Order: sequence, then structure tokens, then C-alpha cells
Amino acid sequence: MTVPGVGPVAALSFIATLDNADCFRRSRDARAFHGLTLRRHQSGDMDWPGLISKCGDRDLRRLLYSAAASLITQVRKPSQLRTWAKNLQDRKSFKKAAVAVSRKLAVVMMCIWRDGTVFEPEKELIA
Repeated sequence: MTVPGVGPVAALSFIATLDNADCFRRSRDARAFHGLTLRRHQSGDMDWPGLISKCGDRDLRRLLYSAAASLITQVRKPSQLRTWAKNLQDRKSFKKAAVAVSRKLAVVMMCIWRDGTVFEPEKELIA
């Protein structure tokens, strides 16, 4: 719950859905588990990334999206995550930025849960 935009319902749902912090080798694998990675369409010479895959828990994906939307629109406390989200929103549309931020939130929340630490606004973002 120390991540800006993430409330008690989203944090508890994230932990309840994954059930074990050590179930993934890398924290980035959590975003694929929740269906937040891009779907690929490949055929011969054609190769384009599609929308998100939408595999995994739909309710948790909705909660992460709403947490990302509140981070972009409601949170006023400065952090590198919020700055990154606002810059992304200026370059892309709001919805694309919110999906990208929810993907980033899944990775950040997984790292925080695994390490047992709290969110630090000044710390570098996880790639």
C-alpha cells in the first residue's frame, strides 16, 4: 500500500492472487501472469505487437488499471513513477499510459513484496 495509487483492496488482491512471492524467478514475470504483456501477431513478414494478452485474473487487472489511473490523475506527491507516467501520458494517450503504468505497478509491487520493503519515491524505477 506504500506505492502511490495502490490502496488496500488492490494490495490485498495482488497478494491473494499470487499467493507466494517466490513463485516467479523474475519480478517481470508477474506482469505476464496478470495478462499485462503485449500479444504478438506474427505471420511470414508481418510482425506487430497487439493489445495486452488479458490472460490471468480480470479483477486484479482492473484494480491495477484503476491504481495506475489514480496515480496519473489523483496523486500529487512527486515520485519518479509519477513523473514517468505523466511523461508517457503526454507522448501517448491516457489509456495506453495507464496500461503501461499498471504493468510497471505489477513489477514494482512484486519487488516490494519479495524484498519486504516499502516504496521509496526517490529510488530509481525498475526496468
